Amino acid sequence: MLGPMQCLVDARARVGESPVWDAASNRLFWVDILAGALSAVDLGSGAVQSWPLPGAVGSIALCRNGDVAVALPNGVHILSLTSGALRLLVDPEPDQPTNRLNDGKAGPDGAFWVGSMDDRPVKEPVAALYRVTPDGRAERKIDGLLVSNGLAWSADGRTMFHSDSRGPWIDRWDFDPATGAIANRTRIATLTNEEGRPDGAATDVEGCYWSCGVSAGCLNRFSPDGALLARYPLPVPAPTMCAFGGPDLRTLFVTSLREGLSDAVLADHPLSGGVFMMRTEVEGVPVGRFQHKG
Repeated sequence: MLGPMQCLVDARARVGESPVWDAASNRLFWVDILAGALSAVDLGSGAVQSWPLPGAVGSIALCRNGDVAVALPNGVHILSLTSGALRLLVDPEPDQPTNRLNDGKAGPDGAFWVGSMDDRPVKEPVAALYRVTPDGRAERKIDGLLVSNGLAWSADGRTMFHSDSRGPWIDRWDFDPATGAIANRTRIATLTNEEGRPDGAATDVEGCYWSCGVSAGCLNRFSPDGALLARYPLPVPAPTMCAFGGPDLRTLFVTSLREGLSDAVLADHPLSGGVFMMRTEVEGVPVGRFQHKG
């Protein structure tokens, strides 16, 4: 199912996350959460461009006008890639100073779905998942979370997957791509550290869910009902998120982290924090754009 894995960018990210494929520019975007940086690599030339941000950046979504929505500690902002200007769109959690925004993705409904996490060492279920509309409203959709993660949608846009990394579980929801309504929550998997706590994820056209097992150095592929179809070991101990891309959507990109790994582990896995790529036999589901009007 997977071809050989190669390092696309030796990024040395503290916490690499949120890879997003941009077919229009043949680039892969990703963030380093703790460094507060957005980067993009051109798959043709290998050139890397970066944009500094004023705080931890949990996730991004490409906008229809070429801007990028970025999830910062004080809310969702719109970043101009040309000028570097940053503008606040909405702060979903002004009353939760110990939370920060985490995993997010543009949904089939054109909204930016983004979750929060309790940023304290001992976590409590005070985080939530939000639907940020193109006009800047934040709708709370799921609450009682520890670390919201793992957003991905089926090819027809009628199924949403979502996880809590500290649950640690994966849920499936019915999704209405016209309205963004969710219903019929179903717990499809509960995982151990050894199996791989669910981090960032993607879906393929067969309806399967690919989840980075951040605690187990693996990539898990689940059926829509949560059956583990395959577990792929990776050359880094802490993969964080995957995304399909390339011209045929058969290249799988994976980000990873270095933060918190011991010197001994880093000596054995010097490419930790890098961005990796591999070919797959199955086509991925493309991620849409945030329909923010600018």
